[in-house]
Amino acid sequence: MEWVNTLLQGILLGGLYAMFAVGLSLMFGVMRLVNIAHGDFIVLAAYLALLVVNHLGFSALASLAIVVPVMFAFGYVLQRLLLNRTLGQDILPPLLVTFGLSIIVQNTLLQFFSADSQKLSQGDLEVASINVAGFSLGVMPLMVFCSALMVIGGLQLLFYRTSLGRAFRATSDDQQTARLMGINNAHVFGLAMALAMAVVSIAAVFLSIRTSFDPTVGPARLLYGFEAVIIGGLGSLWGTLAGGVILGVAQAIGAQIDPGWQILAGHLVFLLILVVRPRGLFPRSVD
Repeated sequence: MEWVNTLLQGILLGGLYAMFAVGLSLMFGVMRLVNIAHGDFIVLAAYLALLVVNHLGFSALASLAIVVPVMFAFGYVLQRLLLNRTLGQDILPPLLVTFGLSIIVQNTLLQFFSADSQKLSQGDLEVASINVAGFSLGVMPLMVFCSALMVIGGLQLLFYRTSLGRAFRATSDDQQTARLMGINNAHVFGLAMALAMAVVSIAAVFLSIRTSFDPTVGPARLLYGFEAVIIGGLGSLWGTLAGGVILGVAQAIGAQIDPGWQILAGHLVFLLILVVRPRGLFPRSVD
């Protein structure tokens, strides 16, 4: 029973990791962009939620009503004004630019918020639990996992059931042909980044409720996101969820064996899968 409970907790934790990763998967699938600053944008959104909670009196979850649109707009402007200029055959320029953005975001947050850890509270909901088949499951972890399912399901519908999704897929397949067909690639890329940032903001609020954060924790979140994406397969949205779950389960089992093994177990599983399946478990581009 104890191991089954560990497995369940790991699956729920995987939902949060999938939320970290789905933005990365979206950006790579549409733009072939690897965003080194992704983890720092998660932290940036968490601090934005902190400002909304402290100055406007919103609850942590209610802050999403402001944080999501602001991050959506920020992502669109960032892509149109800066990142679009770096895209091309060479992958080095976007890597260097997003690395620079990572440093800028970290130092800006340190300047305005200091290095002190912060955390958002959602009251009794944080400790609430429900009993399912004799197992006690936290309400917040369940909300996070269900949110991951809804976000990924919504993005999947967007890609395969809407005209915008067809534009995403066409631009991903062949930018030149898409441009000849009247698609504004710069606008499409801006919307892709905006969607990624909207997902980032949801993950950030859940992260800030689950655990404390400070300006320097972004790279660790980026690492978990990368591992989930690569385990699942680059460009595969549902694969990203599977990768997050595998990573969460590995960490939960590692912690059950020895608390010091929690993070290491996840990295070891990632390396093992990378050796056996270098392209991930469910490799598929978003097309």
